[in-house]
Amino acid sequence: MIVIALLTIPFIFYFVKMPDTGRGPGDLGQIYGRQLSQIEIDANARLGGLAQALGMSDFWETLSLRQPGNGGYGTFAVDLIILRHEAERLGLRPSGAEIADVVRKLPVFQGESGFDITKFSDFVRNGLGPRGLGEEHIEQLARDEICLNEIKELLGAGVTISKDELDENFRRGYDKFFVSVIRFRSADFENGITIKDEDVQKYYDAHKSELKTDEKRKVEFVQLGLTEEPAEYTNLPGPLSQPAYSSAFTDRFIQSLISAYAATSPSVGSDVTAQRWNEQKTLTGTERIEALQKLSDSATNFTEAVLETDFKQAAGKFQLPVHETGEFTAAAPDPQLKADPQLGAAAFKLSVQKPNNDSDPIQVADGFYILHLVGVTEARPLTMEEAKPKIVDAIKKSRTRELISSKGAEVANQLREAAKSSAASDLQAAIQKAGVKAEKLPPFSLFEEETTKSQDNETNQSKEPKSEQVSQGKEPKNEPPDLPMIKQAVAFLNAGEISDFVPSAENGFIAILEKRELSDDPNAGEKKAAFEKKLLDNKQRIVLYEWLHDRQQAAGL
Repeated sequence: MIVIALLTIPFIFYFVKMPDTGRGPGDLGQIYGRQLSQIEIDANARLGGLAQALGMSDFWETLSLRQPGNGGYGTFAVDLIILRHEAERLGLRPSGAEIADVVRKLPVFQGESGFDITKFSDFVRNGLGPRGLGEEHIEQLARDEICLNEIKELLGAGVTISKDELDENFRRGYDKFFVSVIRFRSADFENGITIKDEDVQKYYDAHKSELKTDEKRKVEFVQLGLTEEPAEYTNLPGPLSQPAYSSAFTDRFIQSLISAYAATSPSVGSDVTAQRWNEQKTLTGTERIEALQKLSDSATNFTEAVLETDFKQAAGKFQLPVHETGEFTAAAPDPQLKADPQLGAAAFKLSVQKPNNDSDPIQVADGFYILHLVGVTEARPLTMEEAKPKIVDAIKKSRTRELISSKGAEVANQLREAAKSSAASDLQAAIQKAGVKAEKLPPFSLFEEETTKSQDNETNQSKEPKSEQVSQGKEPKNEPPDLPMIKQAVAFLNAGEISDFVPSAENGFIAILEKRELSDDPNAGEKKAAFEKKLLDNKQRIVLYEWLHDRQQAAGL
């Protein structure tokens, strides 16, 4: 059975393989017998950011396969090509009226009484225009969404749910589970582990090539920001060329489509300059976007100047101060580079042969950075003494996991043997004999619906019910962090049965399902109708994902 998968769409990753576009620079592979171009991928990735800004969450999640970060934008970009190809092949051509109806219903354009033309106009003028997008891109996405929904409907026409299947899954989701948990904690096993010098030597000899110091970098940089650069230095020409699907850039791109950028405090300077900075700090809407575009132009012009001279001379020409970091590692960037995670990552992409990020300025929330590599301290092999603390920790963790896993499996078998007896006392005796303790959990359902009344009374505000599935990762307060795993462990057990040992981070547990009680919810009828609709929709979504995977292969991806 695939009940949990049907009820929790993130499990879709068990059914669908992602397209692999992770090739070398300039080699993005082929699709439909032609070469994929970076320009096409960038353009479609930007449309993925626009889809999110417009509130087209279902459309985005379907084509991105809910992958986080850059992976989601890359997958969306490729799947959008496939969707448009298949829509054309199937002869799907939404009418202008259908497209207009979708646009009018987009969440970002809604006001108190429905579609708000002012919000639409502001979005087009302040969000799309400065980014090189227009109304036609919104219409394109609306057309794409209609086509996707029509394909989903066609594929799902034969998908049904029998009464027995619905009843079984509804009961499984809303019955009350009474569970006890036996926990195995790493701290209870670590103290008994002894690591000898010969163990350390053996590990060192086997992993010598992996045991190295962290590579360190040192960089110089200039920063062009709304709060740090006078207005007269922000009007130089140059393109903005940050890749659209860089995760940090996309977050800012989406944010800029919806609202203005946030500014930081101004630097110390003359009263006149400070006044200009304060004026920039309070800019909003189009003026703020235009100011950022000028900074982008100036940053691009600076990178071009660096190609013709050295870094400090270029900075002097532009009257920009040069900042210098201390040595830092990839895991612990210099404090001066903590404005954005991509700054530290960019520093480790520089090389002695190419010490500048001369292709693209690095955009952060309130401006741009240009980096110059000053020095590299290469990683070197660790000596035995230097590596010993790491080795001891690694061996201890490995042996602890082995002990916990072995003990957990042994106890689970003992309890199953004891559970064969009808006497509950036999199971309790087996638990005591194994030297473990059973912790009773508050009764729960796989799909929880609870309201924290005490908190509602304190705030005098209505609180949304915490009605979420395991997959959504929303944990009501006071619940153990491993409750989602416990739910999965007991979901298909019968009363009196015992789960296998389940590893959980550094620890683990065994779950005992004592009993299940039928839900006596007076709203069960309404919930069941909603449950049936959700179950049917998710089964149709699985069919759609399988179709999309098949179409990826047919495209020669």
